[in-house]
Amino acid sequence: MKNDAPQIKVENLTIAYGDFVLLDKISFEVKKGDVFIIMGGSGCGKSSLLRVLTGLTPVRRGKVFIDGQNFIRADEQKKNEIMQKCGILYQSGALFSSMTLAENIALPLQQYTDYSEKLIQELVSLKLALVGLAGFEDFYPSEISGGMKKRAGLARALALDPEIVYFDEPSAGLDPISSKLLDDLILDINQSLGTTIVVVTHELESIFTIGSNSIFLDGDTKSIQGRGNPKELLKNPPNDKVYNFLTRGAKENA
Repeated sequence: MKNDAPQIKVENLTIAYGDFVLLDKISFEVKKGDVFIIMGGSGCGKSSLLRVLTGLTPVRRGKVFIDGQNFIRADEQKKNEIMQKCGILYQSGALFSSMTLAENIALPLQQYTDYSEKLIQELVSLKLALVGLAGFEDFYPSEISGGMKKRAGLARALALDPEIVYFDEPSAGLDPISSKLLDDLILDINQSLGTTIVVVTHELESIFTIGSNSIFLDGDTKSIQGRGNPKELLKNPPNDKVYNFLTRGAKENA
């Protein structure tokens, strides 16, 4: 269920590599139950921002609060505790090729819980069924399609019943039908489980289909140049950059 408390709060965040500043003093909030889109052109810092939110990239300055806890300043133990409430679907799915789907999904349960093997196997089957892969427990990643790999990766991301799930370009490499199925699945998980979703993407179809809130990152100004529901941004674009980005599909098809 949604409420007014931000689940993720970013304050004056600066991301830099050496002397090169990628994003400068950006601030935004993600509410509980949002499907929050991080969008923008190539090189604008979308994936770097996601890596900061998941603890994989340090920041030059600024704060990130997750459920009110300062994620940036937390020690490793506290960061691990916070991240156990989060799931991540990487762009490639990032499944271990030498392990079956069941073994991939069981891994976080084995590492972070004291559940019995019987309960773990039951949960694995439940998570696979949730993403439409019931009966695929004994398949290896090489034996399934790209879209199925993404769904299996999502099942693993959901293994610990996270409150937040991060997606890095979930539609990358998928055909339109598989991409639509994944979008529908993201919405189902958001609506049925109340999971907060954060998605890095440049795919317009996904942006308008699933996004309830968003920010538009601009590589030139190293700042946020638009924020809000993507459909509302299309109706009332704050500037030409946001308008051109959100209408590029229509221009390409003209």
